[in-house]
Amino acid sequence: MNSLKVDVAIIGAGSAGMSAYKAARKHTDRVVVIEQGPYGTTCARVGCMPSKLLIAAADHAHAVATGEPFGVTVAGLKIDGAAVMARVRRERDRFVGFVLDTVDGWPDAHKLSGAARFEAPGQLRVADTSVEAARIIIATGATPAVPAGWRERLGDRLVVNDDVFEWDALPESVAVVGTGVVGLELAQALHRLGVRVRLFGRSQRVGPLTDPALQAAVAGWINATLPYSGNVGEPEVDRDGDGVVVTWKDERGHGRRERFAFVLAAAGRRPALAGLHLDKAGIPLDARGRPAFDPATGQIGDTPVFIAGDADDDRPVLHEAADEGRIAGDNAGRYPDVRPAARRTPLTIVFTDPQMAIAGASHANLTRSGVAFAQGAASFADQGRARTMGRNLGELRVYAGKADGRLLGAELFGPDAEHLAHLLAWAIQRGDTVTDALAAPFYHPVVEEGLRTALQNLARALRDAT
Repeated sequence: MNSLKVDVAIIGAGSAGMSAYKAARKHTDRVVVIEQGPYGTTCARVGCMPSKLLIAAADHAHAVATGEPFGVTVAGLKIDGAAVMARVRRERDRFVGFVLDTVDGWPDAHKLSGAARFEAPGQLRVADTSVEAARIIIATGATPAVPAGWRERLGDRLVVNDDVFEWDALPESVAVVGTGVVGLELAQALHRLGVRVRLFGRSQRVGPLTDPALQAAVAGWINATLPYSGNVGEPEVDRDGDGVVVTWKDERGHGRRERFAFVLAAAGRRPALAGLHLDKAGIPLDARGRPAFDPATGQIGDTPVFIAGDADDDRPVLHEAADEGRIAGDNAGRYPDVRPAARRTPLTIVFTDPQMAIAGASHANLTRSGVAFAQGAASFADQGRARTMGRNLGELRVYAGKADGRLLGAELFGPDAEHLAHLLAWAIQRGDTVTDALAAPFYHPVVEEGLRTALQNLARALRDAT
């Protein structure tokens, strides 16, 4: 048995773990990062980057196929699935390479390969190595959620988003189960690339937006653009030779059956905490067996154990994981001098077309909080720039406090929502009022003018509320 004694042990070398390592090393050089899989981060290998590569190909195909209203037609559109996936993997590997270059620059003494588990507070076992750590950071990320029994029943006909980007070519058909961010993005991209797709939703909820008006708009859009079956609970799936048969009941209660080459389980991701033996870590756990932590410090209870990134299931996106890793690494490095850090304004983006986004507080969060707020709305149906591009679909809502007129949040469904959401998140983080936002310049014709309309409506709603 080998033994290792360090000040800080970091379990996981994803975005959070890498950020934690950099921060902890500012305080001590006695650091080790424990990783049981390949280096490369979820974002670079199987998340943000390869999915956007697939979406980019789908957007190009869609633009070519829908040019007729502009007087532009292309005969004999051909989608080379093998070429599409070759580019996805090639560019994906390039992004992963940047991460590997960073890890290669770490001293060998700071890297330990294997699965970690707690044997006692401050004591880890990694294969044949015993690690004694004064402070520990859990940054193990998350894994796709798969319904019980599906793996055994479907074998290689079941895929998760991690598997999609290893395809050598596009399949003939895919059943996508889950209407969250991953399910929506991949279902639309595959559909636009010529794959026969059906999207299944457990409930009527589609996407992350919570404003009732926007939820209705998204539901109408998904029904009009994709083969979609909502509110089916968990569909029945059975292996059928080299394919899968999916059985469900439609909205009228009629039984339906369809065969696909694959089932893509896209019903979210869960913190990858199994196998850590957290019950031996001496840390407080909630009713689900997950660590109870402070988001401002990353600290679990009052122990020298911290958690960061998707493992804590708080804000599972890359920039938040990196921030949480930095916060946890900084506090673990200087422990017991634990300091709370300011968090950025929440920002969520779904890269469908139209895009969806939430900047700041959502409608649901504001409603639950009890704060008095007003809202301003705008539609993209007749918005000038959106119509010129033929992308005049969607709506947006902007929320502000009735007491002071400060921007609190926004929900968006429409063209270029990723950019509008950034503008709003920056304004919210600065503490801008609606008056401040309207005093900013708006060029013509741009999609941002739709945001100005919503802000003008919001200003009127605030005046009416006084």
